[in-house]
Amino acid sequence: MTPGYISGKWIKYLAALFVLFSCLILSRAQDHAPAFRVVAFYTERDDQAHISFVHEANRWFPEMAGKYHFTYDSTNSWNDLNPDFLSHYQVVIFLDTRPDSAARREAFKNYMDHGGAWMGFHFSGFALTPSDFPQNWNWYHNEFLGSGSYLSNTWRPVPAILRVEDRHHPATRNLPETFTSSASEWYRWTNDLRTNPDIDILLSIDSSSFPLGTGPKPSEIWHSGYYPVVWANKKYKMIYFNMGHNDIDYEHKANKELSFTFNNRIQDQLILNSLLWLGSGK
Repeated sequence: MTPGYISGKWIKYLAALFVLFSCLILSRAQDHAPAFRVVAFYTERDDQAHISFVHEANRWFPEMAGKYHFTYDSTNSWNDLNPDFLSHYQVVIFLDTRPDSAARREAFKNYMDHGGAWMGFHFSGFALTPSDFPQNWNWYHNEFLGSGSYLSNTWRPVPAILRVEDRHHPATRNLPETFTSSASEWYRWTNDLRTNPDIDILLSIDSSSFPLGTGPKPSEIWHSGYYPVVWANKKYKMIYFNMGHNDIDYEHKANKELSFTFNNRIQDQLILNSLLWLGSGK
């Protein structure tokens, strides 16, 4: 072969090598690209039980992100709840509370109306008038969550036996018919979710849990009734968990953590199933 001259055969061979190398590089990049991006908002204020849960969640979710190839960010700046910031994320989590300003609320509603996904825990559904968290957002509490206002709760935080109501939802995939949850404070609501055709109740408290709670007030111990604790809204890509209140030793002023939320294999699988479903875009 004449020096400086490359035959057409060699050019084709080198071109094929270049294409193969480029495909390998692209495949590697795709293998390492996050499947979806998650951001969690939290307030982390006043109640040590909620603060404990937020700290625990911000340890557990990054561990899951590393195993299941998504990204997890968290922020206590609710000013980030705006269209530009939300456009970078496929899933939003409210670890505690909810936005208060009209602009943030409108940004969140617009995000959900246009295909965004949401996961909420425990206090993110709370609303009580009068209180520091009044029911002054009808779309969120009555249409989106469907639960209305907070009515009462059990005390102390205790585990409950939960029954899977919808065994066909991706969140409940491969869960047993019943299982024992981590300890939590359980809420009762003003609205009966069973009467709302848009609400898909996924789990409720099984009757074998009763009596539930230890008091000391008699009203804080439930002896009967129907109590949904995990549900979805068919009109949105969302799921709400009533879990998210760890037990704290308030009595001895030490604020010692007596229970945790993310230490239950079946409940953890439920939360992980839910997050992977939310992030799937399906």
